[in-house]
Amino acid sequence: MPPVWIDKDTHHKVMRLTQREGNSASFYFHNNPFISGQNRDDVSMIFYGNDSYKADGVGMQLFKVNLASLEITQLTDKSFRKNGEIVGKKNHNVYYQVNDSVFSINTDSRKTSFIYVFPDGFKGTITTLNADETLLGGVWSTDAEKTIYKANPAKHDYFNKIYEARLPRTLFTINLETKALTKLFTDSAWLNHVQFSPADPHLLMFCHEGPWHKVDRIWTIDLDTKAVKLMHKRTMNMEIAGHEWFSPDGKIIWYDFQQPRGGTFFVAGTDVKTGKEIKYKLERNQWSVHYTQSPDQKLFAGDGGDSTSVAKASDGKWINLFIPDGDRFRYECLVNMKFHQYKLEPNVHFSPDGKWIIFRANFEGFESVYAVEIAKNY
Repeated sequence: MPPVWIDKDTHHKVMRLTQREGNSASFYFHNNPFISGQNRDDVSMIFYGNDSYKADGVGMQLFKVNLASLEITQLTDKSFRKNGEIVGKKNHNVYYQVNDSVFSINTDSRKTSFIYVFPDGFKGTITTLNADETLLGGVWSTDAEKTIYKANPAKHDYFNKIYEARLPRTLFTINLETKALTKLFTDSAWLNHVQFSPADPHLLMFCHEGPWHKVDRIWTIDLDTKAVKLMHKRTMNMEIAGHEWFSPDGKIIWYDFQQPRGGTFFVAGTDVKTGKEIKYKLERNQWSVHYTQSPDQKLFAGDGGDSTSVAKASDGKWINLFIPDGDRFRYECLVNMKFHQYKLEPNVHFSPDGKWIIFRANFEGFESVYAVEIAKNY
């Protein structure tokens, strides 16, 4: 494809953001990839990329792309496997982990700093940064759990095994100033999807991972009181709620909601303070693997799904825009994803100005990052 084109089915402009050789990978849907500069137009997106079309993860480096000029800058160059999609919007640091050690690289100076090394007996994994950028958060798992992963590398093999093992996991924080490790909460459950609130530096969200119809999944913990709170309790057989994320202002936790699984589809939200719930209905073909919300909180977007996904949609391979209308969503198709293989999840993000939806795709035969303009081009 050319670097910019008009989708002939939707009449929306699509642009390849990562115009470079090799594979490029945008962040998971709830991980913020954006850093703002000195003015409104100076916004960069952080992404991973390599210099070949191998998807082994070892050669993946951190890059940034300026969303206005599309200029790409490589940030890291060491060929170690890196984990972490953690961006400090204020301090412009990107945090990542190599084996048992945590590092940061400043996106302005490109200076790399050593942050922390996990002690023997507690080899945790960082996943998130709190709102005032003083704490990293993450989860520790047992060696027995790691053994299950190694013996069953495919998700359909390890998913039920880890859930049924009921091995302990521990939530923790690392203080970026004092380097103190604090163990917050331990449970004999698969604690996962650890996310700090974007507004409250003392609020951490996590999930009970596993088959969604078997778990009350979405929880929060207050770092000060250590109080743990269930955010949504299932009310019927085969009900599921998952792929949770915070609203931009941190007041609502949104999630994919189905009553029952594969039957009726919603995007639902729970008010963090009051527990009040809201839900918007959508049709089977508009169901998405992941959803997200615009910076002004007026719109939603979804990355679609193929016929093998939970919705079993016959025509679900679209990037969609959703407009709340009463208790349901109106929708508009933005990108036809018929040539995309959904083993790679598109993971939608709104651009900070709210004018584009950014996603990753493999419809050109390699993995790259694209943006579709919400305004239509006739």
